[in-house]
Amino acid sequence: MRPIQMVDTKTQYHKIKQQVDDAVLQVMESSAFINGKAVQDFAANLGSYLNIKHTIPCANGTDALQIAMMALGLQPGDEVITPSFTYIATTEVIALLRLTPVFVEVDAKTFCMDPAALEKAITSRTKAIVPVHLYGHAAPMEEIMRIAQKHKLYVIEDNAQAIGCDYIFSDGSKKKTGTIGHIGTTSFYPSKNLGAFGDGGAIFTRDDILADKMKMIANHGQSKRYYHDIVGCNSRLDSIQAAILDIKLKHLDEYIAARRRTADFYDKAFAGHKKLKRPSRAAYSHHVFHQYTLVIDGVDNPGAYRDGLNSFLAENKIPSMIYYPVPGHKQKMFEQFNVAELDMPVTDWLTERVISLPMHTELDDEQLRYITDKVTEYTG
Repeated sequence: MRPIQMVDTKTQYHKIKQQVDDAVLQVMESSAFINGKAVQDFAANLGSYLNIKHTIPCANGTDALQIAMMALGLQPGDEVITPSFTYIATTEVIALLRLTPVFVEVDAKTFCMDPAALEKAITSRTKAIVPVHLYGHAAPMEEIMRIAQKHKLYVIEDNAQAIGCDYIFSDGSKKKTGTIGHIGTTSFYPSKNLGAFGDGGAIFTRDDILADKMKMIANHGQSKRYYHDIVGCNSRLDSIQAAILDIKLKHLDEYIAARRRTADFYDKAFAGHKKLKRPSRAAYSHHVFHQYTLVIDGVDNPGAYRDGLNSFLAENKIPSMIYYPVPGHKQKMFEQFNVAELDMPVTDWLTERVISLPMHTELDDEQLRYITDKVTEYTG
């Protein structure tokens, strides 16, 4: 049996090695390393895949969120609502821009923003909502957009973990996550479903004015060289990463199908298990399984039990991860916002119980049988 990786980017690369190598060499020959044709081609092809008017590449997913918030003209003290149960990048950008993060609960099954908690958190100072499509499952965007329209709020989708996910509306129509709100953002970190061989990110919008402003912000606040109209930053996707991503984009649906097959294998193995809750698949979300995350339940001291399972798997050469052990409202960086004492029972419940198993495109049945056998050996 091949060694099991949490994410196996090397084997994935070897399957498309010639295509990737040729694309990289073309960039080397062109010497257009910044904002070259490869970047323009990738942006156009990704925009076509997502069916979105404007795609703005940038340096990473965190920059994408920062540029999006800067473009909306939010002012210090404005409130931005986001889940506490997410990676820190979603929330640290809010504080970085001297905005006020307002943490809300997630749904215990989908791990995504709870619309009822969202609506309760809105005040006269609220200006924007940042739903997160966590682990590859879509947030309930139809309800979130209804609430946003009712209160005249901006919506920035954090789509770093769900690129390619279809959102199915109640009328049966579909849109890709990241294209439903006013702005969508994503990351091309190597472990992502569409991952570069370095850092990268992108921003999406249908709004011409917002698109122009975000392009300026990402390019030192200039639309004409050396004429800087607004304060911006320097956030670029380099041509080599764009060329690699353009090759991998052609395989994205194939990669998603492989992840869903792996999730199906796990689901079948853990069906009816009394101590393990499998990830939910809501009818509105075509889950793309950036992570396969189990929830420990029905045991005394679930945190210790989960950590014991994590150690047992490591001893048996199976990587596993806890995404995320400390929620935003309990992070020291946010102490100034007096959030540590927030009553967030669902988020606290999840942080004690979640554990993610290996999930990538290269897992084979032998590896999956070994993983599921060891999990059930420990959990009974």
